[in-house]
Parts: sequence; C-alpha cells; structure tokens
Amino acid sequence: MMNLKDIGFDKWFEDKIDKSKLSRYNLARIIAVNKDSYTISNGKNDISAQISGKMIYNAESPLDYPGVGDWVYAQYLDEGSFAVIDEIIPRKTVLSRKTAGKKIDYQLIAANINSALIMQSLDLNYNLRRLERYLAMITEACILPIVLLSKSDLISSAELKNKIIGINKILPDLQIYAFSNLTNSGVDDIQRLLKPKETYCLVGSSGVGKTTLLNKLIGEEKFEVQEIRRKDGRGRHTTSRRQLIRLPNGALIIDTPGMRELGNISIEDGIEETFPEISNLAQKCFFNNCSHTSEKGCAVLDALNNGKIDYKRYQNFLKIKKESLFYEMSYIEKRKKDKQFGKLIKSLKKMMLKNNFKR
Repeated sequence: MMNLKDIGFDKWFEDKIDKSKLSRYNLARIIAVNKDSYTISNGKNDISAQISGKMIYNAESPLDYPGVGDWVYAQYLDEGSFAVIDEIIPRKTVLSRKTAGKKIDYQLIAANINSALIMQSLDLNYNLRRLERYLAMITEACILPIVLLSKSDLISSAELKNKIIGINKILPDLQIYAFSNLTNSGVDDIQRLLKPKETYCLVGSSGVGKTTLLNKLIGEEKFEVQEIRRKDGRGRHTTSRRQLIRLPNGALIIDTPGMRELGNISIEDGIEETFPEISNLAQKCFFNNCSHTSEKGCAVLDALNNGKIDYKRYQNFLKIKKESLFYEMSYIEKRKKDKQFGKLIKSLKKMMLKNNFKR
C-alpha cells in the first residue's frame, strides 16, 4: 500500500475497495489514456493495459470507461508486463464536459482530483467569461478551483492588480497566482502550492503556457513546447493526451490538451456557486420558474437595471444556464433512444433464436 499512497491512494479509497477481490486483482491507477489502450501504475511500475470485454459490454456512457486518475482492479499478466482492467473503483470526484462538436454526450477529463488549476494567460487569451465556464464545471464536480495567470511579464503590476480584482468579483475567496514562464516570477509560489500525494488537474486553452510550466515544475524539458500564433495568441495542441505526472516534490498533476470548446451538461449547482449574486437574487423573484429575461417581479432584472449586476456577467449566466439545460435534455433524449434501440436489438435476437429453434 505504501507505493499506492505515493500516487494518491488514501483512506477514502481504502474504504471503497472490495478486499475480497484483492486475491485475484491488483490495485492500480490510470496514468495515461491512449486511443485503444491505457497505462497504469502501482506506484512502482508503469505498464500497458487494456479493458476487459465485460467492461466494454456493460459500458453505457463514456463515463463508464476508465479515465486518467481512476483507481482500478487490474489483472497482471505475462509476469507483470501487461494488464487487463476489470473494474473501476468508486470515484471521489469526476471532472467532465460535453464532447466537442455536435455530439451530445459526456467526455471524461479526469477523475479523483483534489484541485483544478485553471490557467489563463494575460495576453489576447485572457477572458473572464471563459473563466466562469471553467469555474461552473469545476465547482459542479466539488473540486477546489485555483486560477493561474501566466505571462505576467506582459502587463504592469497595476494592470495585474486590476485583473485580480476583476476575478475576485466573481468569487472573492478564489486562490489566484500570477507567474511568468519567461522570468520565472511566481513559479516558486506555484511549486509551494502543490502538496505531495495530492492530485491536481491543469486545464486551459492552447497557448497559455501549460506545458512550459509543467516542464519547470518537473525540472527538465520533458515535454515539447510549440510556439503560439502571433495574430490571435492561440497555440497548437502541444499536449495530445491526458496523463498523470508525478512531480519531484511528490505532487501529482494531470496534464490535459487545450480546450477551445467548453460545453457543460447539467451543472445547476456549479452555475449557482459561480454566479452567487444572481442565484441569491433569483430566490426573490415573484415566479419560481422565472427565466430572468422579461418577467415582472424579477429580482435579477431589477438588480441589473439598477447597475447592481454586471451586464456581461448576467449575459454569460443566461448563456451557460440555457446551454446546460439544452444539453441535459438532449442527453436524456439520446439515452432514451439508445435504450429503445437496445430493446429492439434484444427482441430481434430473441425472435431469431425462436425461429431457428422452430426449424
């Protein structure tokens, strides 16, 4: 268990495991997800693995498949050189979003995270509205959000102070760290922030400096860094897969590819926690199902007209809430159709077996 504890196994997970299974399986953590395979670790050795046919058969959603950070029961084969993943141990936290594009389904970003590090760069990439989306997603998952502001060398100390004040208006107690990969200013503060055996997830758009910071935290140029485009400040997807990395101080950090699309499904609690001033006012509206757009007796609209709520923040609140509800309803409808299709297949199979038996 000592090696497992070094990669984040604690009493919470120990209480969740079925000890009767330990005679057949080993405990391991998913540290990388590839297209058709996984890499797992027991804290001492990292080996390639695949999921069992039973898991594939029983999976009804992408969330039923292992993700980076998951703890699993695995059967080691070929003298420990390969493994088959049989089951996922209950998750403490799950960070997910809507899949990119038109498909309405969940995409697992990472599991069993203690804190999520949201990185925004202080250049053309800086966007408070996008930050609110990240905060809604992360707080919905009951994960502690921490904001990292990269490229602090590009602005003055007065400008940086104003940026931090603007973020604190969103959530006053939010931890914020500004740093520069170029000058190394603030990097030591981030290193001190990361605690041994704790799991962090690094999220943000392409080009904000996630990979460069990761190399600095590791202490070597382990991962390739690509230049950003000058015209819009965006970068290419330097990170192509999600992977868990153990830092020299014992902290665990999950690196993720840059996210240019951040849709969320069913994040009502996350929205309320990210927009507390609007959520509190909503309870005073005359109608319980108030949309906060045109109704009489709407406390939110009254506050907006009196300048007590920021208009751009109000617009983002409505947009995220509308998208979340739409995606939730679409997902429910999709699941119904999937179940109906599954029932149809089963009935057809029974009919074919019955006809074959008659013959």
